[in-house]
Amino acid sequence: MPRWKKILYTLLVAAAAVAAGVFGWFFLHKPDTCADGVERIGGECIGVNGEGYDFGTPQIRDVARAIARENKKIEGQPHVTVAMMLPLQSDRAALRRQMRSDLQGAYLGQIQANEGEGEPPKVRLVLANPGRDYGQQAKVVDTLLRMAASPEDRLRAVTGFNLSLGATEEAVSRLTEHKVPVLASRISGDQIANEDGADGMAKPRYPGLARIIPTNSDAAQALADFNGERGRENRKTVLVYDRRPDKYNESLAKAFSGIEERGPAGPAAMPFESPAIDEAGSTGNQFTQIANNICDSDADIVYFAGRTLHLRIFALKLAQVGCENRHYTIMSGSDAASLRQDMSEQDWAQLRGADGKAKVTVQYAAPAHPDAWSTELTAWNRKWDATHDREPTAGELPQYLTEPKAALDGLKKLIDTTHRQGTDLGSTPNLDDSRTMLVYDGLVTIGTALHQMQNGDAKAMPSLEDVGREWSQLQSRHRVRGTSGLICLTSGGNPYDKPAAVVELDPGQAGEGSLKFVGLGWPIGREQPKNCVIPSRT
Repeated sequence: MPRWKKILYTLLVAAAAVAAGVFGWFFLHKPDTCADGVERIGGECIGVNGEGYDFGTPQIRDVARAIARENKKIEGQPHVTVAMMLPLQSDRAALRRQMRSDLQGAYLGQIQANEGEGEPPKVRLVLANPGRDYGQQAKVVDTLLRMAASPEDRLRAVTGFNLSLGATEEAVSRLTEHKVPVLASRISGDQIANEDGADGMAKPRYPGLARIIPTNSDAAQALADFNGERGRENRKTVLVYDRRPDKYNESLAKAFSGIEERGPAGPAAMPFESPAIDEAGSTGNQFTQIANNICDSDADIVYFAGRTLHLRIFALKLAQVGCENRHYTIMSGSDAASLRQDMSEQDWAQLRGADGKAKVTVQYAAPAHPDAWSTELTAWNRKWDATHDREPTAGELPQYLTEPKAALDGLKKLIDTTHRQGTDLGSTPNLDDSRTMLVYDGLVTIGTALHQMQNGDAKAMPSLEDVGREWSQLQSRHRVRGTSGLICLTSGGNPYDKPAAVVELDPGQAGEGSLKFVGLGWPIGREQPKNCVIPSRT
């Protein structure tokens, strides 16, 4: 064989080997995708998708597809993208139902933003799964930052966020550091919030962050306000708290510790330690000992700073120890809104006891409840009728009740319309646990901000900075009439004096119990001012 042929042959063999090696490396290292934009990492499907993918969770399949259809519908119109970021996979059925409630609220809020306001830009909604406990949030935030910089995606806000965790704080911090606006609809931890100075000027730790849910401190003060009216002065309290590092638990424990006691001092705080948000571990044994210690004390109110799973176990243990002729009230925070979904018929029976009377009452500061506005408005009208011989004028009616009631009536009508149109959301939205209401309000708030910046130019798309600056304008005349209450944002993006719906688990006489609305609590001790004009704090 001529020398040149040998050289050519050698080169061809080498090239083939290199090509095979490159192909083999790519084959071995290529991402294992679950769907477009979603990568399989450690058994989870992590990423961002707005084309109807359900992230392997059948319970959200129908509502994810409904969102995709709305996205397709507005494809050719001026629009921006909003990302709904929260964990979308779980082995627990109760958590999967909660995800569905959250996404139902997101879809209904998207519809309201696109059809209720009517003006561009429309909202394209995408789902962002950061994994269990937001463990893969960094990878998802990478994607969201690229979408914010993309002239095609035009990501203008990120909402969702249902757990106050260190990883959640990291995600919010990085997004806002890159000027991506964040609207937190379900995180109540005080650490993930901007401070409002005494002069009303904000100190933005997270520039561009807004919240529509009270912090744990505000919720604790609202509980204290409500129970102060019910004669709490002569009752003794004890704090039971989880020592596991968790932003929600830590801020709730601090908030409860800061409540000024009006009666005699109760026993010292009693800690426990759980292994994880959704794992019981040895908490049952710990709670048995804590319940016995509480039984030997004079305390009859327990402030519980822990997650829903552990609250359920504690309540059942406290009912089980059977302190003679004693009734306990357990007070907790917004995470308890999901407690009813975890309760079995046997659990309800244990709370009732053999005599059918509640041994333990679980009371918590819910972000909202569907019975709140009609119940409170009925009570207001009753007081009016007792002192007047005429009907109140429109200007005399309490806006802080009538406007949220009108918003809730609108949401109920939208749910009915969606059902009659044949849109399948996986189930009829259940408003009792407040999830659908809060997430809906979050999308409506974003839609309100987007539409108020247009100034008649349908083609002009707001910048990231425009949206972030708009949050603090949503007060007074531009307040958002939310189903969960009037949303009036301070210069720090916090909801001013937003009430907590005080809710109790009602075991009833038999079978499954229910959530019972018992009243409103106000963080500053009184209702929001007329037109929700935020007063100076100087």
